[in-house]
Amino acid sequence: MVEQNPEQAEGADTEFGRWLFAQACDFVMGAAEAGQFPPGDLPEIAFAGRSNVGKSSLLNALCGRRRLARTSNTPGRTQQLNFFTLGGKMMLADLPGYGFARAPRDAVRQWTELVKIYLRGRAGLRRVCLLVDARHGLKDTDREIMELMDKAAVSYQLVLTKTDKVTGAALDTLCLDMGGEIARRPAAHPEIMRSSVREGSGILELRASLARLAEPADLG
Repeated sequence: MVEQNPEQAEGADTEFGRWLFAQACDFVMGAAEAGQFPPGDLPEIAFAGRSNVGKSSLLNALCGRRRLARTSNTPGRTQQLNFFTLGGKMMLADLPGYGFARAPRDAVRQWTELVKIYLRGRAGLRRVCLLVDARHGLKDTDREIMELMDKAAVSYQLVLTKTDKVTGAALDTLCLDMGGEIARRPAAHPEIMRSSVREGSGILELRASLARLAEPADLG
């Protein structure tokens, strides 16, 4: 067996990520309560974050689709957990945004609790991509979810969105500050990903990172 050098391995990961996310991505179901979650027998990646952080836009970009996940300028439009299967090889979950939302308070409370239930006990969940708007950084609501995942030993990774709206120096400072914070958190992945759907930056890298979580046996 020939051992790959780091550059070869990185190139292979990028190509594998490109291949995986080029597979058919189909909507499975939306769950408004825990009893409606589909079976967790595939490796699963979840996308979480504050309302209007750009979860649906990033999911569409990763899968090369325009309308896979619903996008809106109105915070709180996604009010259930939406599940998608990626070529039958991996499950993707688009979680309702937490924090501010233009929806009734009881509804916001209900789907926020649903997210917490999901994060505490979802079989097959390999990682949560916790999206953070680069213009605003971490908020207390993000830290609340991070605390929950730390206690539940759910692996999560910070993914900055809308990085095109922040200068390079400010972005570097933000990543440095966030890196120091997550270094103290047991379930946080140490690498902070940067992305901009508008510019298309970070998409290949994120695909490669997530594709590594699919085991060979899963892909058959």
